[in-house]
Amino acid sequence: VQLQASGGGLVQSGGSLRLSCAASGSVASIRSIMWHRQVPGKQREMVAVIDNEGATNYADSVKGRFIVSRDNAMGYLQMSGLTPADTAVYYCNARSYYGTSLAWGQGTLVTVSS
Repeated sequence: VQLQASGGGLVQSGGSLRLSCAASGSVASIRSIMWHRQVPGKQREMVAVIDNEGATNYADSVKGRFIVSRDNAMGYLQMSGLTPADTAVYYCNARSYYGTSLAWGQGTLVTVSS
């Protein structure tokens, strides 16, 4: 499995962005797609996850503002109400039916200005 993340950029506080994650290769082996983010010097944190049945889960810090979705081999993270605290490199991660990591995207930088 290979993942290609895109959609990051610079946005003003209160703005919106949509991140995309394109999966290729053994896509049928993917059970869920997770989104993580990492600020330099801090641990990577899980932001949102969606599985093949459409079940989702979110970090408390983004509930009500972020929406994760999936369409076949594409994963999306719609981010609204962005604040400077959301500034980070965002990564998508494909998980197998065994819960193991299959692949990581290369990361896309989201910068929110105040």
